[in-house]
Amino acid sequence: MSNDHTDVIGRRRRATVKDVATEAGVSRGTVSRVLNGQPYVSNEAREAIEAAIAKVGFVPNRAARSLVMQSSQAIGLIVHEPHSLFVEDPNIGSILLGANAALSEADYQLSFMIADTTRDIERLARYLSGGLIDGVIIVSARVGDPITRAVADLGLPAAFVGHPRDIGDAAYVAIDNRGAAREITNRLAATGRRRIGMIASALDRDSGSDRLAGFVDALGNRFDPQLVERVPLYSYSDGQEGMRALLERAPDIDGVFASSDAVAAGAMDVLQAAGRVVPEDVGIVGFDDSSWALRCDPPLSTVHQPAGELGRAAAESVLRQLRGEDPGTSGRVLECPVVWRDSA
Repeated sequence: MSNDHTDVIGRRRRATVKDVATEAGVSRGTVSRVLNGQPYVSNEAREAIEAAIAKVGFVPNRAARSLVMQSSQAIGLIVHEPHSLFVEDPNIGSILLGANAALSEADYQLSFMIADTTRDIERLARYLSGGLIDGVIIVSARVGDPITRAVADLGLPAAFVGHPRDIGDAAYVAIDNRGAAREITNRLAATGRRRIGMIASALDRDSGSDRLAGFVDALGNRFDPQLVERVPLYSYSDGQEGMRALLERAPDIDGVFASSDAVAAGAMDVLQAAGRVVPEDVGIVGFDDSSWALRCDPPLSTVHQPAGELGRAAAESVLRQLRGEDPGTSGRVLECPVVWRDSA
């Protein structure tokens, strides 16, 4: 064997554990213990092995090591939303990028998964049981979500973005949706609005139901259930449909809390098409502080949701669980301040 690990046809051969052991003057078992982070290796042997790795150009085979360690070095990010929302909702992308940044720093791979249909969910449950994922981050879970049950049955380390009511003491990272919705509704009411309605989206998950609860809290005795229009998704088209329904039912409406910025953008376009001037005739506020908010004209008053930080914090929680560390409290709530602009 030549010193530069070149085979008979001149191509550079991949260095092996045996090459490292020969160069360092130790057994292959000692090299394996160092590569796998195991104890009982002297400092001298460890230093010799590290020098040998650098000299022979050894690169660990991650797949082979994963078989030994029973680890895939991959974390799944599962988003339970319709496919159509991925193009429209910038929060999903920000959560993904925040999670990926934290995992990359820890040398883990992010595996992105969409759960929309029943078939998607069944396929994901089978995939998760195959040992190809070490842990999961779950976004937009509902109460009674089959993905949540599958993860619990498998005992996978997990962290939720949001706080579904049925996850027990599982780790989660969230914002105070109810408190933020109450605060921005109070700000809207303080501008002198008397007939304030809400386009309430995604009431089958904690974020949507909590935003509606905060709206009700803020209005108290002034709350009129006839001024709430329920729509399925945090989407522009649902904002349009919700605003049309509110205008038909309550043409004297002068304030609107839309449960997301995309919903607010759709509602604002319907108001303006109907000849209503924003904010002079109708004040409107949203939720998320996403790119939708700045595309609105006038720019949208909203609640800042730290989506990237939510993704990062959820990934870090899963990594702590995988390291066997005490995660501290099971839940973490991030700040979400009101950002006041010109729409109200």
